[in-house]
Amino acid sequence: QVQLVESGGGLVQPGGSLRLSCAASGFRLDYYAIGWFRQAPGKEREGVSCISSSGGITNYADSVKGRFTISRDNAKNTVYLQMNSLKSEDTAVYYCAAGKYYYCSGYVPWNISSWGQGTQVTVSS
Repeated sequence: QVQLVESGGGLVQPGGSLRLSCAASGFRLDYYAIGWFRQAPGKEREGVSCISSSGGITNYADSVKGRFTISRDNAKNTVYLQMNSLKSEDTAVYYCAAGKYYYCSGYVPWNISSWGQGTQVTVSS
């Protein structure tokens, strides 16, 4: 069974950091581009970042550029999102998604085939 599971969310103060993980089971992540998305209450889901299958290409939405870093450990079948200098507007449910191909289309994977269930990130004092 193909499954993506996010973890690492929680409550953090503004300016703090969190690292999200996206672990895959039932398939190997290293063939696919992986993206992180988020959805805040009352808003549409938006792309945050994407990493190519090799990890050689990473792209970010302007709203997180310079603060978030996407990375992958293909040996562990896991993709990470390091989030620093968090702001209240980063509060959202964060999802990871796998594309059907090895490359990104901007900061989202091309042709998404699988989604995780999401993890809540709340930035508040």
